[in-house]
Amino acid sequence: MMSVPTFTSFVVYLIVMMSIGIFFYYRTKNLSDYILGGRQLSPAVAALSAGASDMSGWLLLGLPGAMYAGGMNNIWIAVGLSIGAYLNWQFVAKKLRTYTEKAGDAITLPDYLENRFGDSSRILRVISAIVILIFFTIYVSSGLVGGAILFEKTFGLNYQLALWVGALVIVAYTFLGGFMAVSLTDFLQGTLMFIALLVVPAVVIAKMGDWGTVVDKVAHVDAKYVDAFSGMTLLSIISLMAWGLGYFGQPHILARFMAIRRAKDVPKAQMVGMTWMVLGLFGAIFTGFAGIAYYVGSPLENSETVFIALTQALFNPWIAGILLAAILSAIMSTVDSQLLVCSSAIAEDFYKQILRKEAPQNELVWIGRVSVLILALIATSLAADPNSKVLDLVAYAWGGFGAAFGPVVILSLFWRRMTRNGTLAGMIVGAVTVIVWKHMTGGLFDLYEILPGFLFCALTVIIVSLLDKAPGKSVTEVFDSV
Repeated sequence: MMSVPTFTSFVVYLIVMMSIGIFFYYRTKNLSDYILGGRQLSPAVAALSAGASDMSGWLLLGLPGAMYAGGMNNIWIAVGLSIGAYLNWQFVAKKLRTYTEKAGDAITLPDYLENRFGDSSRILRVISAIVILIFFTIYVSSGLVGGAILFEKTFGLNYQLALWVGALVIVAYTFLGGFMAVSLTDFLQGTLMFIALLVVPAVVIAKMGDWGTVVDKVAHVDAKYVDAFSGMTLLSIISLMAWGLGYFGQPHILARFMAIRRAKDVPKAQMVGMTWMVLGLFGAIFTGFAGIAYYVGSPLENSETVFIALTQALFNPWIAGILLAAILSAIMSTVDSQLLVCSSAIAEDFYKQILRKEAPQNELVWIGRVSVLILALIATSLAADPNSKVLDLVAYAWGGFGAAFGPVVILSLFWRRMTRNGTLAGMIVGAVTVIVWKHMTGGLFDLYEILPGFLFCALTVIIVSLLDKAPGKSVTEVFDSV
């Protein structure tokens, strides 16, 4: 059952999140404010917002759980993610921020692709927006399930009640405040996650003596746990590191690049973001690894509860409540970003561009808000069953976005000869490859599906673009100016 201090900590945290949403409700004047915050994100907010919306509950539940269950051979996914995130900041962030402003002041990824290639047919916008809506609605439902399970396990709440309470809070501040509310709450949530990921492993290790003692105890359980190469082949290492390719195509991360205040702020944001990410990943790794030693006599039934279990065992209820709120932060920071990207796809890419081109800004903001509400209701209904099969699809949502959009974004920023037809073909091939590959097993098909999807998408874009008619002068002039 829930303790009063832990419950109080959670309530205070949720009140702060709601207050931010109400504050930015009165500062949102147009669709650009609602979707991109008027391109006014400071470097620190952009960096931590991107990190928090990226990592989700995976950083506090999934990665520590994988380390607890399998040991150091799971470190390769963290290596791949760090490399991918660094390359994304280094080569995509600044150029995308500049290009989206010059290409018709694009405020969404579909908007950018249409403007980049001068696509008057709207097919690029429609296909990319559909991909975003399908994957993110499913992704949101999985996040809501995760939040409900956290409430259920921590407080003993009924699953359905926990699900609707979590959904209500996230929807409320996203509905009211839009992008700036989401970004500022993500900044605070990212800070809370960072503190939790440093404090918990430090206290566990100190409790057991020192790092050497932890390693010795883990090795005593199974020597394989301390070997990063144990049971690994070149193919399996490549497969885990391929997770890093996903960064180039995640709409909710790319939105932070578009919204940063100035292109010259990107290096500062990169430094903050990468420091947060690398230290956070190490904290998650150390938490799971130290958990093996701490629970050597009484192993946990569910490996992904290791962070929750250590928090409840080692901290007083007030501190535990704050640290457990970090898990909710991780889940909320991803769900709110995904809801906002979905609402932008509806308001900007369908309603404004196809249904009502002359719609006033206030109307578009409310279309975005109503879209958040509708999408959240759909996602919550999908999440109503904690064993819903929709969770099986989430495993390749990251791969789907990375393969469908990753090569398209990179090539669109750096290759002058790229065409609309090449972009469309590559996007479709990347998404289809991920879906088909996921359902194949054995041999080469054990490779993470993002890698073949990413490669096939890139090859398709290049081949079709070279066979296609060269882009027009208006398109190449914008490219050259960028």
